[in-house]
Amino acid sequence: MTDARPESADRTPTSNPVLRRALTLGGIVAAALFVVTAVLGFVFAGGPGLAGALVGTAMAVVFMGITAASILIANRFSSSDLFVGAFFGIVLGGWLLKFIVFIVLVVLLRDAAWLDTTVLFLSLVAGVIASLVVDVIVITTSRMPHVSDVELPPAPTDD
Repeated sequence: MTDARPESADRTPTSNPVLRRALTLGGIVAAALFVVTAVLGFVFAGGPGLAGALVGTAMAVVFMGITAASILIANRFSSSDLFVGAFFGIVLGGWLLKFIVFIVLVVLLRDAAWLDTTVLFLSLVAGVIASLVVDVIVITTSRMPHVSDVELPPAPTDD
């Protein structure tokens, strides 16, 4: 299938503003989550709880941001003939990076005496839930059509 748009047409995907909004709102929620989990971690488990809360929340924030950022980076190739391959390569690479970093962090932090692993786990879960809530809010309020980047043919004329 060929693209019927003229060469001078803007080929930037219409999902970019939605992804940028998700990153912005995610950053605001992450800042609030940092404060809440840090206070609760310190109250319930002292210094190790504070460390666990900050590490867990940081993990959730970084992993949340990698997905949206990788899609935004991949969308820069939208005018290229290799867009589909580049897009899926970059996004899949981001997911693999998240998976590898998560496994490495779990192995490194599982026996760390300087942090409370229960608080780390709970703050990580809170971060994931907050990330999902942000995604739902951004998508449901995006006012994006179900079909985008489509140009309809001209209306028929009576000859």
